[in-house]
Amino acid sequence: MDIRLGGLETPQVAALLEEHLEDMRRFSPPESVHALDLDRLRAPDLTFWSLWAGEEVLGCVALRELDPEHGELKSMRTSAAHRRRGVGAALLDHVVAAARGRGYARLSLETGPTVEFAPARTMYAAYGFAPCGPFGPYVHDEFSVFMTLPLEP
Repeated sequence: MDIRLGGLETPQVAALLEEHLEDMRRFSPPESVHALDLDRLRAPDLTFWSLWAGEEVLGCVALRELDPEHGELKSMRTSAAHRRRGVGAALLDHVVAAARGRGYARLSLETGPTVEFAPARTMYAAYGFAPCGPFGPYVHDEFSVFMTLPLEP
């Protein structure tokens, strides 16, 4: 597995992100879908990585800087064909290391509360993410679960 900076220009990543957006729209009401499309992932406050095996994209993740001490995990996705094979863990290890390298005091995320998001919430909790209140641009929403991970210097 090879984690690469970028990949947004490839058709493989575009297809993976479209799959991600379709799922988010299926499991959440429109006002509660916080997933980013290709254009929004190109914002200057975001860093995007994709994970590859040869010419096949297995997953992706982005890191948004909310402020100099706080990062947000965005667009974490493992392709359906590669779930439960360590792709999510590899991406999460990478983005947590990047957040620590930037000197963030914490890394936060928003995910869904329904059963479809349970595997993600379980993985985040295993990494030490704990429930928290809304952060950054978010407000309380019954279709959102907010989690944060304190990062050691």
